[in-house]
Amino acid sequence: MNVGMLWFDDDPRTALAAKIERAVGYYRQKYGHLPDVCLVHPSMLSAAPADRVGKVTVRPNPVILPGHLWIGVEEQA
Repeated sequence: MNVGMLWFDDDPRTALAAKIERAVGYYRQKYGHLPDVCLVHPSMLSAAPADRVGKVTVRPNPVILPGHLWIGVEEQA
């Protein structure tokens, strides 16, 4: 994914899945379609990370800052 939407939510009381769901809702409202991938900093994942939230694939990426989500559509090769 080269193009996406950066979402910031550093509230420690909110679960990662809820943060992703909120970002997906905003993305859909803003761009008119659903994203299918979300990149997060590895520290945001639990010991047994869920690799999906709904239809969105969640992947760790150390380049993404903690508290941020990079969400968008996976490029097709």
